[in-house]
Amino acid sequence: MKTKLILNGMALCLMFFFSACGGDKVDTEITDGEQAQVLTPVDVAEPTYAEMLGWEKGTRALILHVDDAGMSHDSNVGTWRALDEGAANSVSIMMPCPWVPEFAKYVRENPEVDAGLHLTLTSEWDYLRWPPLAGKPVVPGLTDEQGCLWDNVGLVVQNASPDEVEIEIRAQIERARNIGFEPTHMDSHMGTLFATPAFLERYIKVGIEEQIPVMFPGGHNTYISKESPDANSAEYKALGKKIWDGGLPVLDDLYADTYAFKELHKVDKFVEIIRGTKPGVTMIILHCTQPFENFKHISPSSETLRHGDLLAMLDPRIKEVIKEEGIVMTTFREMKQRRDALKPVVPKVAETVDTQE
Repeated sequence: MKTKLILNGMALCLMFFFSACGGDKVDTEITDGEQAQVLTPVDVAEPTYAEMLGWEKGTRALILHVDDAGMSHDSNVGTWRALDEGAANSVSIMMPCPWVPEFAKYVRENPEVDAGLHLTLTSEWDYLRWPPLAGKPVVPGLTDEQGCLWDNVGLVVQNASPDEVEIEIRAQIERARNIGFEPTHMDSHMGTLFATPAFLERYIKVGIEEQIPVMFPGGHNTYISKESPDANSAEYKALGKKIWDGGLPVLDDLYADTYAFKELHKVDKFVEIIRGTKPGVTMIILHCTQPFENFKHISPSSETLRHGDLLAMLDPRIKEVIKEEGIVMTTFREMKQRRDALKPVVPKVAETVDTQE
């Protein structure tokens, strides 16, 4: 499978996201004469969002976040182990996937878990596939000839409208509530919701209206800007402010490129990343799977990528370095509670852009 990303404007900020957060084989290119917008850097010497949420100046807060729960039994077991036995402390669930009921039972039995939605608009594997929850008649632009979600981000961009994207986001929220849990946050599988400005607007809009935190790095962006310099633009920071003004917390930084760690034993790399975090709230994305016999037929990333992330989270050195560095572990649940405790803000409905790339 090849993913051709049709990116422009603000979406270029997270072009690396698509190779880091889902499929294994991804090509990135700008097509049809589209050009990257040149954005203006902003001053980074501002209070961190961690400070604005009430932590002391200089505090480094960390979220170790596991993606892809609900995709398979293997993904569920790996996620449980990373959360219960390891250092991970947050998770997001792929609501259209077949093993969601199993993971939802875990969430209901552990109501304190920081469990959000890994908003899923693609179905990227060859032999394990899923349709949109809203159904093909309602969101035809999100579906392929099999009635499943498209297998890559580029085809979502080419065929789906912002209205269809919003409908599916809301359907995934509804399923979570119907199955018995209230999501603590939302993020984006394979970065699809960051693929066009219009998709991103709908993601933020729904988050503000539903008062569900959205994963968005709007702070100093030390790590993310190494992959995408545009993440330190004034325009990008303005989106973070819109989210904050809408009553939701905002991340100061994001490390999403752990998919680049190809080796099985990678704890030293995670230690280095954790030591390198700057003041503010940083989220590190993981894919923790306990691969059983059948998982190799689902994903070629089973051993070194996904199992390797699990082994790293189970390694005691992760918790040790967090303690040594004086890092505070936090969650989207706690950040929302801290945001709610501040001066009340009447949520503003984010403006939408009814354009299709």
